[in-house]
Amino acid sequence: MGVIKKEIAIGVLISLLATFCGLFLYLEYVSDSGFVNTIKVIREGGALGTAIAIAAIPNLFVFFIFLKKNQDYRARGVLIGTILITLLTFALKVL
Repeated sequence: MGVIKKEIAIGVLISLLATFCGLFLYLEYVSDSGFVNTIKVIREGGALGTAIAIAAIPNLFVFFIFLKKNQDYRARGVLIGTILITLLTFALKVL
């Protein structure tokens, strides 16, 4: 695996991790129930896509941090990860 592909993969993984952390923090502050119970309620209510979209906000900060540190390929990976999350959100809303 080339250095560029490795850096992009790191960016994608960090993007997915930042989204999961954002989802966890968002649900912990919004809900009185536990994380798993809140996911079940949101899934049953059909709002999982909306919760994931809100949880993707930390990707913006990660993206700009990578740009500021001149880690362009990692920033590109964060952008790709955000696009993947957007497609997932779209699929959850449509289906």
